[in-house]
Amino acid sequence: MSADSGGNVAPAFRLGDTEVGGRLVLAPMSGYNDQPFRRLCRRFGASLVYTGLISSNAIVYGRRALGNARTEHMLQFHSEERPVVCQLFGSVDSMIIEAAQLVEGLGVAAIDINLGCPTPKVAGSGAGASMLRDVGSVARLFAGLTRVLSVPVSGKIRLGLDDDSRNYLEVARAIADNGAALIAVHGRTAVQAYRGSADWQAIAEVRQAVGIPVLASGDVKEPGDVERILSATGCDGVMIGRAAIGNPWIFQGFGRGEVPWAERALVVQEHLEMMLAFHGAHQGVRRFRKHLREYLASSGIPRRERARLLACDDPEQLREGLLGGGIP
Repeated sequence: MSADSGGNVAPAFRLGDTEVGGRLVLAPMSGYNDQPFRRLCRRFGASLVYTGLISSNAIVYGRRALGNARTEHMLQFHSEERPVVCQLFGSVDSMIIEAAQLVEGLGVAAIDINLGCPTPKVAGSGAGASMLRDVGSVARLFAGLTRVLSVPVSGKIRLGLDDDSRNYLEVARAIADNGAALIAVHGRTAVQAYRGSADWQAIAEVRQAVGIPVLASGDVKEPGDVERILSATGCDGVMIGRAAIGNPWIFQGFGRGEVPWAERALVVQEHLEMMLAFHGAHQGVRRFRKHLREYLASSGIPRRERARLLACDDPEQLREGLLGGGIP
């Protein structure tokens, strides 16, 4: 935050009526961004958090069939994580719009549409990055969403499907010109996935081309990258994704391993307890392992003990192992 001429603290950017106090945002990551992780990242300084990808079809069909337990679980929000943005994906405009209408009443700060996921499961269905093929369709979708929703709409994009179709400026303008409140740009094409280097200059071009806040995404791996990408792009904020897994301290400016393990172990255990409470004992441990692997990578615990912790199914043994530095 910065101070205005009257000495008041000004927000880093606005998302509709929501004042976002800082520039660091938890990026949407499918399989990781559940409620416990979002709450943890907010506590450590993320100014805004996104859900993982949620299927618009699953929301709509679930509601028509009196509930889809898995999707309903994904749509449970806690006061500690707000402001939170719900990210939807889909390939049929009417389904996306209906899903967004069902979600907007849950107290989310915005509805985000994913136009960047390159995975075959998503892009192969005509959703995610596949939507970048048709700029006109993108414009119609956002026009339809902003016409009926009371909450802001945003979009997360990539630079294009491949190097021969880098249409990011046209897509960004279509989103902004049809009422969106924010755009996030990952500086790679869909074909690149997460390989190669992110093109920060292309993100800067988007920032210059639209009159709404833009978030930069791609190659933010350590705290020092935050200022570098902000300087290179002129963006209003930065999305931090994989770098936050196992290191929510990055939102406080700490790199992996910079916080002593004795201090981090207490937070890891708290994360486990939150996962158990939210997902139940079996699913809680199972879903926690992907986080635990990253926490342990810089713990200094011997590899054999790390392997035992990662293979542990019993919550009580896992608790004891985390506090004691391994499972005997």
